[in-house]
Amino acid sequence: MWLCLAVLVGLYYLLRWYREKQVVSHLQDKFVFITGCDSGFGNLLARQLHLRGFRVLATCLTEQGAEQLRNQTSDRLETVILDVTKTESIAAATEWVKERVGDRDFLKELSYFWVKVAMIEPGYFKTFVTSPEAISWGLQAAWDQASPEVKELYAETFLASGMKSVGLWETKCSQDLSLVTDCMEHALTACHPHTRYSPGWDAKLFYLPVSYMPTFLVDLMMYWGASWPAKAL
Repeated sequence: MWLCLAVLVGLYYLLRWYREKQVVSHLQDKFVFITGCDSGFGNLLARQLHLRGFRVLATCLTEQGAEQLRNQTSDRLETVILDVTKTESIAAATEWVKERVGDRDFLKELSYFWVKVAMIEPGYFKTFVTSPEAISWGLQAAWDQASPEVKELYAETFLASGMKSVGLWETKCSQDLSLVTDCMEHALTACHPHTRYSPGWDAKLFYLPVSYMPTFLVDLMMYWGASWPAKAL
């Protein structure tokens, strides 16, 4: 009985491995559009997919970031400046993409495939977003915009507690960004991509299990680990 079970489990993982290794053909003829390529995940993914043979259309917020990325790659990677908070910038980038891809090519590309969405849910990784400077700035900005009533309720000690914990988050961040971009690459290139990716041990062992837990248990966990206002509601 146990032998049969072991064989079935082995066959399951063998089939799974085989399916995951099947890759979409003619990658060199395909375009991929990536935002936020100045640094972090976007920058690494753009360079990674460029090496795989994709024709990469990378957007950057600054000309400096765009130039650095172009210098690291070939003419198969093109850049455009994009500020996703500005409508006119989005419209200009859209026209730029159409000039390179064309509406007809885009529709032809989609006509052979179902459009599939893959969720990438990473744990904490060391990027600008998780840097102490960015988090501290966000906390201070939120505090500065708060009303006098809210500030009185929470008091300066609440802000100080948040600022103190900022440095602790950095020590928990993984520096291996490829764990995330490898998942992105697999989602784009695999014939059978996963529906959900959870790169990072903290995502696999904590955040993913927590997402399946009842809401009241999650609230209880947050309750015991959170800072509290000086004046209870």
